[in-house]
Amino acid sequence: MPNEGSYEVALKRSNAIRNDIESGNVAPYTMLTGDRPTGRLHLGHYFGTLAERVRLQNLGVATNIIIADYQVITDRDTTEHIQDNVYNMVMDYLACGIDPEKTMIFTHSAIPAANQLMLPFLSLVTEAEMERNPTVKAEQAASGHALTGLLLTYPVHQACDILFCKGNIVPVGKDQLPHIEITSKIARRFNERYGKVFPEVSGLLTSTPLLPGLDGRKMSKSYGNAISLCMTEEETAKLIKKSKTDSDRTITFDPQNRPGVSALLTTASICTGRDPQEIAEEIGMGGAGQLKQYVTEAVNTYFAPLRERRRSYEHNLPYIKEVLHEGNEKAQAVAEKTLDEVREAMGMIY
Repeated sequence: MPNEGSYEVALKRSNAIRNDIESGNVAPYTMLTGDRPTGRLHLGHYFGTLAERVRLQNLGVATNIIIADYQVITDRDTTEHIQDNVYNMVMDYLACGIDPEKTMIFTHSAIPAANQLMLPFLSLVTEAEMERNPTVKAEQAASGHALTGLLLTYPVHQACDILFCKGNIVPVGKDQLPHIEITSKIARRFNERYGKVFPEVSGLLTSTPLLPGLDGRKMSKSYGNAISLCMTEEETAKLIKKSKTDSDRTITFDPQNRPGVSALLTTASICTGRDPQEIAEEIGMGGAGQLKQYVTEAVNTYFAPLRERRRSYEHNLPYIKEVLHEGNEKAQAVAEKTLDEVREAMGMIY
């Protein structure tokens, strides 16, 4: 029998929730997800999470998206460009189909009542539990920084993000399940110690295959292998043209031995809905040049409507600010209501 915290159990629970939502039973579910505003969103974000957020929103699930600006400084020494990154992130959301009438979009730093949950939540976890979190370990290793208090408490901060709005489903990949586990522990321990306030939290595991960067590595702006949603057709073509392949003219799909070629085939596959092996066989001896041309056309065709919508938002910054302002106001009202429930449960109403 798999243990309660295993991937098998999480996957079974995720599938049951997904089937329930697909059947039209959306009322019991509140989704929370979000992004750190460290740069522009790219194709990996779109196919990995953004398209699924739009789908859940349109199915009628209560959806909430946090722009985690405070979390930028968990592993960075500056907030330079953060305002520009936040505004551009909102533009990307709207261009992808996120509807601010249906989805609450807000920023970390604008919701003090949500952040105040950190204090009682920190009393419910041990230092060892926080240090074991794989994201804490990975980000500390990647940044080369000393372990700051903010990075150490990162999993608890995420629990505040999820629980302030009574979120009970969070779209995640397998590697993010430890965040769901610690959030569930915090909710359960609070409820047991003070009284029932918070829901049980489950990860909604993504079924979308990981989209690699143009060089076969993880898609990341820092690697220069990511196609940003805001890129023009010309910028997209230039980036794809620069991508490294290999000297074998025959195009084959072999992710292990031909990461560059296979990454391009995967990108074309996701944008066209065709099998990457089928695309490879069609191009055959056409070589890297023909492959890159095919990928460029596939990406630019797929994202043309999104980019057209995005351009309209780029010229309407007042509207973007209004969306964020209204989202922040809604989120603060929700957070204050939850914080009042927490204080009452703890006997701290004076």
